[in-house]
Amino acid sequence: MNENDTAHALSTSRTLWELLSRRADLTPGRPVLLQDDRVLTFGELRGRAERVAAGLYGMGVRPGTVVAWQLPTRVESVLLSFALARLGAVQSPVIPFYRDREVGFALRESKAEYFAVPGEWRGFDHTEMARRLGAKGVFEAYDRLPDGDPAVLPAPPSEGTSVRWIYWTSGTTSDPKGVLHTDRSLIAGGSCLAHALHLSASDVGSIAFPYAHIGGPDYMVMLLLYGFPAVLFEHFALPDALEGYRRHGVTVAGGSTAFYSMFLAAQREQPGTPVVPTLRLLAGGGAPKPPELYHRVVREMGVQLTHGYGMTEVPMITMGSPDDSAENLATTEGRPPEGMEIRIVDGSGRPVAYGVDGEVRLRGEAVCQGYLDPAQTAQAFDADGFLVTGDLGRLTEDGHLVLTGRLKDVIIRKGENISAKEIEDLLHRHPAVRDVAVVGLPDPERGERVCAVVERVPGGGELSLDDMTSYLRSEGLSVHKLPEQLEVVDALPRNDTLRKVLKYKLRERYA
Repeated sequence: MNENDTAHALSTSRTLWELLSRRADLTPGRPVLLQDDRVLTFGELRGRAERVAAGLYGMGVRPGTVVAWQLPTRVESVLLSFALARLGAVQSPVIPFYRDREVGFALRESKAEYFAVPGEWRGFDHTEMARRLGAKGVFEAYDRLPDGDPAVLPAPPSEGTSVRWIYWTSGTTSDPKGVLHTDRSLIAGGSCLAHALHLSASDVGSIAFPYAHIGGPDYMVMLLLYGFPAVLFEHFALPDALEGYRRHGVTVAGGSTAFYSMFLAAQREQPGTPVVPTLRLLAGGGAPKPPELYHRVVREMGVQLTHGYGMTEVPMITMGSPDDSAENLATTEGRPPEGMEIRIVDGSGRPVAYGVDGEVRLRGEAVCQGYLDPAQTAQAFDADGFLVTGDLGRLTEDGHLVLTGRLKDVIIRKGENISAKEIEDLLHRHPAVRDVAVVGLPDPERGERVCAVVERVPGGGELSLDDMTSYLRSEGLSVHKLPEQLEVVDALPRNDTLRKVLKYKLRERYA
């Protein structure tokens, strides 16, 4: 059986623990996690996770017990997560950068009975915060984990369709939502990523984003299916992290659009010399990808870039593949895997034809079970069981998905709909623009006015409103879509997970 056949066979695993066990049986001595000088093999991951599960069992954790954890991207975090999967506990990962408001909300809503924290991490005392919030069962899990004899453990879970994961959407102006996942939904999402990228056991990946993000199990499923390792980065910053990429011979890197831009900026510091000699592929998702960024990465870095579409509710929906055409890789989010249904609907909820824009709706095994709040679940699905995403896009005749924005990113100026993404994609081609976000601001005469907030390329020269509108006119943008306001900033506000631009902050700042 070749690697692809093995990966497809493993993707039928009912639970994450079964998937790990089957991989550990196949390649016990092959490395899976690399961090600094540490190496953990598939066999060691299974063996040590069982000992941690036994330690947790001795603390009182049982199948169905809700355990929250707020840990950085470390070997210990992966071990704890698989130990909880071995027990069949319900785990609620919390992004390590969240503070009292978000953490307190997650603990209350999930009714967590235990809470694993890193102690003092990067100058912040998580243990003190947990006590301040009145969290139950607080324990530190940074470099030491509970330990015990696996002989005490009950049988591992035998089915993967029960809710055992509560992930949290990033709160903006409202509280986060608790998203309910099963082992099977996470395996289905990770399988989409793995099969699209055409990876092999000779590859070396990287996890440079918070492991507590929905992308954490997505990536681990890929490693388990294809049997290759990933380098873990507890804190990602370039150029400091480059030494780790080079030392471990990383072949596949990325995370999101912001990560591509950071690698490209590092490459521009040493033109003509590959920034990571072994790197052949950048891949990710989580935020829109301007077509021009794709072309710049391929041209200047000499590597391929494949981008995908996912969200906390559906960890992987579509993914670009290295054998796609350059046009599709630049302008689409790739194709869905078998089993993922994408329906594009008009304002009345009726399906539209290929090539016609509408709202994106989803149905398939990778889709979440809903939210902790039943009222939110009722609003999230239509009568046919499709998840209502709020994203706008169209399907090409060959099945690729083109995203054109979000419903809330449609700016309505004097009754005309304007796509923020269309303007952003054009401005990304401007030599003085490093990044840009276009938002609609309240306007008493127009309803909304178009505002472009630009992060300028260092040393790229001045950029005025007249310069920008003249450029957009030359690119063929309709006059009624031209921005009426320009704001130039040193850095756009971003979240701490996939470095996604926080447009609500821009609306608040400039309204």
